Amino acid sequence: MLRKKILYIGNNLYNNKTNPSSIQVIGGQLESEGFDMLYSSSKNNKILRLLDMFYACIKYRHVVSNVIIDTYSTSNFYFAVLVSQLCQLLKLPYVLSLNGGNLPSRLQNNPRLCAITFKPAKALVSPSLYLMDAFQKHGYNEVVYIPNALNLDNYEFKKRPLENINLFWLRSFCKIYNPCLAVDVLKALQEQGYKVSLCMAGPDTDGSLKKVKKHAKALNVEVYTPGKLTKAEWTQLAKNYNVFINTTNFDNMPVSVIEAMALGLPIVSTNVGGMPFLIEHGVDGLLVPPNDSKVFVDAILKLKSQPKQTEIMVANARKKVELYDWLLLKEQWSKVLNADKIS
Repeated sequence: MLRKKILYIGNNLYNNKTNPSSIQVIGGQLESEGFDMLYSSSKNNKILRLLDMFYACIKYRHVVSNVIIDTYSTSNFYFAVLVSQLCQLLKLPYVLSLNGGNLPSRLQNNPRLCAITFKPAKALVSPSLYLMDAFQKHGYNEVVYIPNALNLDNYEFKKRPLENINLFWLRSFCKIYNPCLAVDVLKALQEQGYKVSLCMAGPDTDGSLKKVKKHAKALNVEVYTPGKLTKAEWTQLAKNYNVFINTTNFDNMPVSVIEAMALGLPIVSTNVGGMPFLIEHGVDGLLVPPNDSKVFVDAILKLKSQPKQTEIMVANARKKVELYDWLLLKEQWSKVLNADKIS
């Protein structure tokens, strides 16, 4: 294995408004395998963050063997565009780690920017078959599929009877994840006479937590919102819950859903983005249309009314995510970083 340094470019922010990002998770995993990692940037101001990314590329250009660049579909997409151009100028091999669930729209709407960013890359690494498929349809056949990896020793599998319905939601409170829908699901189940609780854990990114609390008050329901938790804290808390709901309107390969599958929580998720590439409906979870509380309620009640089928789905989900163990995936990252060019 090469021991030269790796520069990882991404949003390396540590604050109460964000969950751990790819740069922190993958970077830590690569460190554990002996890679000497450098990071940029932890600057909150976007202009300062971009300048810091440029500075890191220039400063370390003679000591790094690769630059990994996290690539998102939001405005942060332009960080990847600009940093990739600098890497080309400096003749630095770079690997693009594809994270944005809405990246296919970038391929469609910004083809020229995508071409000058993606085509010269040493490799494109996708955590989802969804993005891999989308990129291949646009002529990018060099995509390497490496799922988001877990250390499965940290996820205790537990069987969870559904006598009462205890819903667990884990994400950043952000508009695109449609958190108010979870409150609507809670209200609808209670109106049908079921004893239901709802925990929504995660940091408030854009003020959506305040909207959730206001919505819950208007509907006269109680939602437990413990805020941002460490992995150890939320996995312990999740032992008290028996259904995981994912209400998002856009998604790629959410680690939170993979983690819930590892813990033995039955999954009900919107059928958006990469979700049907992660969950096979009726086999290892249930998929429903977005922004519709009624279909969520019907799916949750199906889990409750068919305990044997639910138990089989949960077991299938755990078996699937066992393939995402870091012990199985670390060699794929090593191969990408040690290769001359992925083709």
